[in-house]
Order: sequence, then structure tokens, then C-alpha cells
Amino acid sequence: MDDTPWLTPAQLRSWMNFVAVVELLPGVLDGQLQRDSDLSHFEYFVLAVLSEAPTRTLRMTALSERTNSTLPRLSHVVARLEKRGFVDRKPCAEDRRATNASLTETGWHKVVTTAPGHVSTVRHHVIDPLSPAQIEQLGVIAEAMLRVLDPENRLHVNVGAQSRRTVEP
Repeated sequence: MDDTPWLTPAQLRSWMNFVAVVELLPGVLDGQLQRDSDLSHFEYFVLAVLSEAPTRTLRMTALSERTNSTLPRLSHVVARLEKRGFVDRKPCAEDRRATNASLTETGWHKVVTTAPGHVSTVRHHVIDPLSPAQIEQLGVIAEAMLRVLDPENRLHVNVGAQSRRTVEP
């Protein structure tokens, strides 16, 4: 006997629409950032996370958690960002076994100049098509999903985030 609680037609329609968004949106964000700023979305995300950290510095392990990345992938990306002068890596003063990644002034400038185009893309494809009530619903829905997907809040989503941010909406 099959005990699988299959999706209703309405649930299946919602799920398939959500999957389509999850598949299409990364390409839209990545394409705009590559075209306008010569950055991948993940590279920009790394820079944005560093830009919001105290002294614009995080241990690589913390940066890995906040970007939902493995350390090898993050190390590869940070090495590319370091070659471009956006990030510096140095041994951690408190724990010489750890490495810190710091946003350079050039990296900060890159975030500041990249943010307006990124925010415009996010607005056009995600925010503007929704009513204020739908935006509120989207936030509530995303929070409910994140409680299951990221119960330890590893990505450090700030539920009470300020309404106007410099970098990542």
C-alpha cells in the first residue's frame, strides 16, 4: 500500500511554479552581474557578506557558513577575488590555524558600484511584480521555509533587517 501523501493539484501547481523560479532566477541574477560588473552572483554574495561583517572581515569558516559554501569552493572563489584585489586573506590573530578574509577598499568600492544594478535587477524580477501584501507574504513564506531548511540560521538571515541596505536585498 502506498502511504505517500501526494500533492494536490493546487499544491503541485504552486510547487512547479516555485521550481521554475528557483531555476530561472539564478541565471537572471548571474547574467546581470557578469554583464555589468564581471562578477558571478556567488562572488558578489561573498563580497556583500564581507561588506556587512564587523571590520569587513570574517574567518573563512564563518564566511563558508554564511554563504552556504564548502570551504574548498569558497577558497577557490576567494582566491579569484584576491587576485583581483577585492579580498585579502591573512592568518587569524586569535587562532593562527584559522584564516581571515577581509574586504579591501577596492572590494568595498566594487560592492558599492555593483549594488545599484543588482538591486535594480532584484526589483524588476522579484519585487516589482508583487503587491505590497504579496511581498509581505513572500517574507513570511521564506521565513517558514528557512526555519526548516536552516534551523540554526547558518546564513544569518536578519529577519529585522533594515529596509534600505547597501548591498544584498
